Amino acid sequence: MATKTTGTQTGRGAELWAEREALVSRASAAYTKLVIDRARNSTLWDVDGKAYIDFAAGIGTLNVGHCHPRVVDAVREQVGRLTHTSLHVAAYEGYMQVCRKLIDRVPGDGPKKAILFNSGSEAIENAVKFARTYTGRRAVVAFDGGFHGRTLLCLALDGRYKPLRQGFGPPPAEVYHARFPYPYRPPKGLDPRNLTEYCLDELERLFLTDVAAEDVAAIVVEPVQGEGGFIVPTPGFLPGLRRVCDRHGIVLIVDEVQSGFGRTGKMWAMEHEGVAADLVTVGKSLGAGLPISGVVGRASILDSAAPGSIGGTYGGNPLACAAALAVFDVFDNENLVQAAARIGERVQARFDALRGQLDLVGDSRGLGAMRALELVEDQASRRPLPAATVRAILDDCIERGLVIIKSGIHDNVIRTLMPLTIPDTDLERGLGILAEVLTQWDRRPRG
Repeated sequence: MATKTTGTQTGRGAELWAEREALVSRASAAYTKLVIDRARNSTLWDVDGKAYIDFAAGIGTLNVGHCHPRVVDAVREQVGRLTHTSLHVAAYEGYMQVCRKLIDRVPGDGPKKAILFNSGSEAIENAVKFARTYTGRRAVVAFDGGFHGRTLLCLALDGRYKPLRQGFGPPPAEVYHARFPYPYRPPKGLDPRNLTEYCLDELERLFLTDVAAEDVAAIVVEPVQGEGGFIVPTPGFLPGLRRVCDRHGIVLIVDEVQSGFGRTGKMWAMEHEGVAADLVTVGKSLGAGLPISGVVGRASILDSAAPGSIGGTYGGNPLACAAALAVFDVFDNENLVQAAARIGERVQARFDALRGQLDLVGDSRGLGAMRALELVEDQASRRPLPAATVRAILDDCIERGLVIIKSGIHDNVIRTLMPLTIPDTDLERGLGILAEVLTQWDRRPRG
């Protein structure tokens, strides 16, 4: 998440990168130094003509691939009809259609509604606002290692201090953090099989020591932590949160911005545990690269805020809605949820094998195509591989034609976010490049 770069270019790419450094705030993170000219499905071409297999996909925004023909046609047709009115001025059919699609697909009984925004951060901010006005409470509980965005309230929810919160002054009040079950790194001396019970007990302890349960408006959780390192919680944790919220009258907000839209082999990651949230935040792959996000859930909660208190000029822009409707069509017609499960099986097999072969691979984990490798100095100590070494590994991947990015609170987790439309040849070639690079680094002396 910090501004740490891997991968370089020469020629025109180097010239343009120099312009980026001269013109763009250094606060904007850069995983690579690539400058891209065009893309198609799972392939990127830089401005000097070199091709790359894309295992990052715009940080998980392109589950349907780059420039999917259905999306391109939908946006091209829409731009000639209507580009913007602002929903607050005049409605348009695409907005309601996207809301209907979301309502139909998000789990949960009873009446539901939806509202659209531009980014995942906006969705989270407004989900919290809805929860507060619905309950009349102010406190919010999030989890260590979590990531929900970079606006001030989202920074307060994020479970990592540096570089996200450092230097930005005091956070908004009434935000508290509980322990998220991290099976590979449990508290010292704790059997990972007892993590669910331990973390739920710690949450109840939080209600005794830091904030009373009756003052908590919402619990915000990722069903699989994204930026935190693709951490899958231990079985029973999400259902346990559901029971806690039901018992105390707390709104359960599930952040599916990165884990949703088929990434885990189900449409929503929470479906793996049979959980239905009160509010769900969506974004990223909803728009196939166009900015759109949303909150969908119980109608009584979404109707609790006063008219005019929630919204924004561009939320649910007609072009983004056209792209989103095309995304739903692609999912239905190309069976992308099943594709994610199939891709995930192949990636898991390769990653599990690497864990068995290489001492620098400490953990292989994930759900569906949302998979990760945690890199360590050695498997015995589990000490995180230094961030500089991870950057060098990613740089080697880029030099060989694979774009892949990191995550984790130690910046030592390599994650896969390839399009769910990726051809088998690209998938295997990308996995082969990663395996070659990791094998070479495993043989180098460390320490």
